[in-house]
Amino acid sequence: MKTTLTVFFKEVKENLRDRRTVLSALIFGPLLGPFLFMMVTNTALTRELNKADQPIKVPVIGAQYAPNLIAALRQQGLVPLQAIDDPETAVRNRDADAVLRIPQGFGTSWRKGETSQVELIYDSSQRDSDSSVGRLKSMLESYSRREGVMRLVARGLSPTMMAPLSVDERDQSTPQSRAIVIFGFLPYFFVLAVLVGGMSLANDLTAGERERQSLEPLFANPVARWKILLGKLGAIGTFSLMSLFISVAAFAVSGKLMPAERLGMVIDLGFSFAWRVVLMMLPLVMLLAALQTLVAAFAKSYREAQTYQSILMMVPIIPTMLLSIMPVKVADWMYDIPLLGQQVGIMRLLRGESVSAMQMSHCVVAGVVVAMLVILITAWVYRSERLAISA
Repeated sequence: MKTTLTVFFKEVKENLRDRRTVLSALIFGPLLGPFLFMMVTNTALTRELNKADQPIKVPVIGAQYAPNLIAALRQQGLVPLQAIDDPETAVRNRDADAVLRIPQGFGTSWRKGETSQVELIYDSSQRDSDSSVGRLKSMLESYSRREGVMRLVARGLSPTMMAPLSVDERDQSTPQSRAIVIFGFLPYFFVLAVLVGGMSLANDLTAGERERQSLEPLFANPVARWKILLGKLGAIGTFSLMSLFISVAAFAVSGKLMPAERLGMVIDLGFSFAWRVVLMMLPLVMLLAALQTLVAAFAKSYREAQTYQSILMMVPIIPTMLLSIMPVKVADWMYDIPLLGQQVGIMRLLRGESVSAMQMSHCVVAGVVVAMLVILITAWVYRSERLAISA
């Protein structure tokens, strides 16, 4: 135990002095994700919410053919702009979100009681115009329904004849469960913080020392290699855990800065959420530290180890992608699979649902068991004499 602690304190102390390691593991790694997420999401949401509160400015071609329609759309928040000669090009070049074109025969068809057609020109690939196009469609549909009812009444018919089926929608989502729409990738950010937090140390303490030829003198000491390994794993895990703490705290702050109330959401990433996340992530701190060390053991240089670690960083995104593409009903067996168990548990916490003590214990115990197996494999690799040879 004394040897393990000596190696642990030595590696932690040396890497705290390394500015590159501190910046990567404790600043850029845990803070870059929350910062970019908050900046991009907050900017996009604020822009869309502000657009929803403002009138829609849309060029209208042939407004003189449907004055009543234009007047009704004005009341709903439409600001008709001057007609343009080439609406298709204007939409493609983003000079206009949408263009409304009213044909010359609109009034004739309307007076005959026939279906009058208008053209809504837009580009569905322009995501920033979705809200404007959606609002304009809703305005046109509302006007169509209202005028359809008036036509029926004018003919002495009941408007209910056109609505044989009435749908009463009852959305069972809660303000907190709707937050999953924004924070669906949050579990991956936490795993990424753990990976980035320990990556520099894992590469340097194995591949780096192997490249510098300082691993051979260390192994020459009359000390069991598994004790040296545990000290190194402890140092890697410490930096990974600190990175996780910082990331959880950063997302808690970013959650308070989101305009959740205007979206009808409640985002609760406070202490109750944070300690459960850290508890579920603890086995992954052990597991990923061992995996990173194992991967670095097969590299002969620091740069080669970085290449291998970049591939390893793609593995945690698999559960997130699977659950987003193929939503499945959560089952208890999922908590017994590392990464998947953390993904499911954190998603449930985000939705405001409870994670039972049994489910939490399965998530933790299963992760610890797998982590111990990987540590044993890494210890076996550390027994190889070829590990200390850089050439």
